[in-house]
Amino acid sequence: MGKTIARNKKAFHDYEILEKYEAGISLKGSEVKAVRLGRVNLKESFVKIIKGEAYLLNAHISHLDTANPHYRPDERRDRKLLLHKKEIDKLLGKVSREGLTLVPLSIYLNDKNIIKVQIALAKGKNIHDKRETLKRKEADRAARAAIKKYI
Repeated sequence: MGKTIARNKKAFHDYEILEKYEAGISLKGSEVKAVRLGRVNLKESFVKIIKGEAYLLNAHISHLDTANPHYRPDERRDRKLLLHKKEIDKLLGKVSREGLTLVPLSIYLNDKNIIKVQIALAKGKNIHDKRETLKRKEADRAARAAIKKYI
């Protein structure tokens, strides 16, 4: 994984991540420039499989001021994710049978400078699971601080 452009921090809070996948994304020209400049928000976005194709829904990619003002793609439009057919079938099976969710975790540039999306099969957390995770994180942070203090 190369340079991370945007992360979906809320996904790690709301979901338990089971499996991660890498997918390409179909973007328009001005959207590519906007993504490279980091004008992406994945906070409320999700992945849905429609007619055998994966789509990233509700992801916000801002319009650039330097781009053509007459050509403005919708900032929250559905964007097609590029996955192999076998991967899509596998994901569809797990989502439909096991009641899992597909969420985007991050958008990044890979080694070849191509924009990729990391998606994950996730299981929703309950309120007490979220609290337990926060307690564990706080305890780990305190332990690291104590160790650092004595070293």
